[in-house]
Amino acid sequence: MTTSEYDSDQKVERMKANMARVEELTHRLSEALAHRETPRTSLQAPDSELFLHAVTAYWTEMAKNPSKALEQQLDYWGKALKHNIEAQQVLRSGKIAAPEDHTADDRRFANPLWKTHPYFNYVKQQYMLATEAMTNAVQSLDSIDDREKRRLGYFTQQVVDMMAPTNFLATNPDALMKAVETEGESLVRGLENLVRDIEANKGDLLVTLADRDAFKVGENLATTPGKVVYRCRMFELIQYTPTTEKVRRTPLIIFPPWINKFYVMDLKPQNSLIKWIVDQGYTLFVVSWVNPDASYADVGMDTYVEEGYLEAIRVAREITSEKQVNVIGYCIAGTTLSLTLALMNKRKDRSVRSATFFTTLTDFSDQGEVGVFLEDDFVDGIEAECTEKGYLDSFFMSRTFSFLRSNDLIYGPAIRAYMMGEAPPAFDLLYWNGDGTNLPGPMCVEYLRGLCQQDRFASDSFRICGEDVSIGDVKHPVCAIACETDHIAAWRSSFRGISKMGGKDKTFILSQSGHIAGIINPPSKKKYGHYAGPAPEGTPEEWQAAAEFHDGSWWPRWEEWLQKKSGALVPARIPGDSDYPALADAPGTYVVSSKNDAMS
Repeated sequence: MTTSEYDSDQKVERMKANMARVEELTHRLSEALAHRETPRTSLQAPDSELFLHAVTAYWTEMAKNPSKALEQQLDYWGKALKHNIEAQQVLRSGKIAAPEDHTADDRRFANPLWKTHPYFNYVKQQYMLATEAMTNAVQSLDSIDDREKRRLGYFTQQVVDMMAPTNFLATNPDALMKAVETEGESLVRGLENLVRDIEANKGDLLVTLADRDAFKVGENLATTPGKVVYRCRMFELIQYTPTTEKVRRTPLIIFPPWINKFYVMDLKPQNSLIKWIVDQGYTLFVVSWVNPDASYADVGMDTYVEEGYLEAIRVAREITSEKQVNVIGYCIAGTTLSLTLALMNKRKDRSVRSATFFTTLTDFSDQGEVGVFLEDDFVDGIEAECTEKGYLDSFFMSRTFSFLRSNDLIYGPAIRAYMMGEAPPAFDLLYWNGDGTNLPGPMCVEYLRGLCQQDRFASDSFRICGEDVSIGDVKHPVCAIACETDHIAAWRSSFRGISKMGGKDKTFILSQSGHIAGIINPPSKKKYGHYAGPAPEGTPEEWQAAAEFHDGSWWPRWEEWLQKKSGALVPARIPGDSDYPALADAPGTYVVSSKNDAMS
């Protein structure tokens, strides 16, 4: 047998094997989709009235001012036709090339073929021109209010992003080249990845962002030494092992958000905020929230405050024999911390000496980008889901936040996984991002209705644990860190909330970058800078103009502030005591187990 005959036989065998794999995977895909639960329509898309209203507004405006609509149409068709003619002229000249390309740079179209190949460049330019036309059409609508226009613009952009030529095999040069190079193997691997994700999500599609086998919490993530010193149905309390001979007298408690797990602050030693705080000489406690299931259908905001915040503060004070603690709240945990502080003020409870807020919203008058999901069409669906099941599955929150950055967290990963056949990367932050938690139904609805939609805490009062509290009742010394490009907790909204708090001792720091990277920003990396300036008064823009920019992390600046609130140095404390013996090593059991496993 000649070499060419042998190679030909090998290719035939590979093709047969691939076809067998495709047949098996197709069967598995059909099985997974057959068991998919019918999705609640109100959780899949905005109410159709949004687009109906937009269409009505468009035709009304066109009737009133036909020249405006005609100008828009002519602009689009003129550009599209001009490009079509230019492309034909280049081909008629005998050149296998693309015409001149004046479209904006876009990292989705990084492959040189998008600029040089006549087919791919034609598809790309027509897509970019259509995108521009759709965007301009929405922005030019004058008869709908700004809030509705913002929603319409967001969901229009979602449609535009979904229809990008990069998302389809026939118009993606990278995927086609990979398929040729691998003799179709990449497409088979892509189908395997697709089936795996659909099976893992019970018929729904959620792209796996990180290699699930590359990490294990407690082994190569969340490795800072400590002990679980207390456990109840709502949380485990971790006390970390000191690394200094002396520590500040006042202990510190971190309340992380219960939408995700706490170890984003302890991914690995070199960027661990938890380790860094311990190394600065603080007795540090961290709350690790339980992952609720249907048995938590009775848990509302009151429970998180009474059985969560106040209980953790009580236990930390008893273990350290201190009258006061300092506290940190991150994101939704910061919002709930502000409610707790207002309640404590009403009760004349002086157990908290100072509070720090990471990317926290307390004033929801401007909800930022996430506001597109906070109208009744979505919130009604969430409430119905919570009423039926008793909790909101983590799937919905994960998907919602992914759509806020759909090209980075949905379409880009989907292209690599399903069309290129690549394995997800071993990326610790993306692994954590996919390790979400459920939300108790009553708590979820109270938060969305009373705080997000009605803004009662900042505009009037919010009832918590039998008391009506408002933002002015927060009178503790506070330090808030917001992030400049945060798409979840917009920094200007965070600023406005802090400025409304009732205390005189208020510090505001604005970090560069976003919701996670702006907070998890260790000094050793010297990556993102920050603004620090006067007390948060006036408008956010006025504050930033008066603030001074500093290179590097905000961590040391905040620690200087915290040190002044933390008392003298005392001998370092070993985790727990005779009344609170160690129950497990950090990071504990709740962070790695379901509710039922953890409580057994």
